[in-house]
Amino acid sequence: MTTNIVATSRFLSYILRHRPDTIGVHLDEGGWIPVDTLLNALAHHGRPITREMINQLAAGTDKRRFEITNDRIRAAQGHSLQVDLHLPPVAPPSLLYHGTVQRFLARIRDEGLQPRGRTHVHLSADPQSAASVGARRGHPTVLIVDAAGMHRQGYNFYQAANGVWLTKHVPPRWLNTSSSTW
Repeated sequence: MTTNIVATSRFLSYILRHRPDTIGVHLDEGGWIPVDTLLNALAHHGRPITREMINQLAAGTDKRRFEITNDRIRAAQGHSLQVDLHLPPVAPPSLLYHGTVQRFLARIRDEGLQPRGRTHVHLSADPQSAASVGARRGHPTVLIVDAAGMHRQGYNFYQAANGVWLTKHVPPRWLNTSSSTW
């Protein structure tokens, strides 16, 4: 992916997950905005992009950060804004994974995984994806989540359109914090 596409993807993620007001737009309760409204606002704020680039970002990036439906766009997950993604609860795989770095392990052992400034904790279906997420902050450590055990105890899990697993909190008892470093 070219530098321009990466920068645009990151900027759109910022707008659609955290700060739509930066370009003077509002998201609906599901996090959606009409593509034309977004394109006009971006152009008005000196960040013009084309509909083709929006389509390319929604379909062609490895992270699949965006969804487009009925000529509307939203971030697939990762919001700090309160939005309802209207995802149904689904049974997760037996194990899910969370990528982090060593400096956060003591807090995670005490508190579990918290969404912090996001609406959900993000989990991966495989350790390689989790390691990639953790690597953004340094040498990754991959934690194993007993998702099946949590689900049996009534915890809800959701799967975003891009395959990321979401839940509100992972208490320490459901984590293996002595997991592998990558």
